[in-house]
Amino acid sequence: MENKRELFQVLTRRFGLLNKNCCSIGAIDISAIQSHIIYEIEKQHTPSMQQIADTLAMDITTFSRQIQTLVKMELVKKTPAAEDKRVSILSLTVQGKFVATTIDESMNTYLDDVFSQMNEFERETVIRSLELLNKAMSKSTVCCSTMC
Repeated sequence: MENKRELFQVLTRRFGLLNKNCCSIGAIDISAIQSHIIYEIEKQHTPSMQQIADTLAMDITTFSRQIQTLVKMELVKKTPAAEDKRVSILSLTVQGKFVATTIDESMNTYLDDVFSQMNEFERETVIRSLELLNKAMSKSTVCCSTMC
């Protein structure tokens, strides 16, 4: 059997997850975590800071620093919730939506190219395998955030 960790190490590198910046849109450099935050804000309907932090399994302090950076970059807007001013609701600015769309299109182009290297059976097998892996990972009692 192949070394499972090695497979994930190589996959991580090929996806560019170790790069300081995952993508550049014009003069804007976006880190991998910022890309994930933007994706989740776009995906969820009027999410709170805590909801996105929980989704990404980030502690709120680290998450808050990332949000401050995205606000300064004018990609994210933070608004107090109407029902509880202590809760901040996140949304993308017009520029943030453009960045989200650009990253999405870029990732889809990359994945389309990767999957075009496979036949239909292989594509379906990989997608099904990834779905199974995600499901199994969600059931695991061992959290990877404590591992090296």
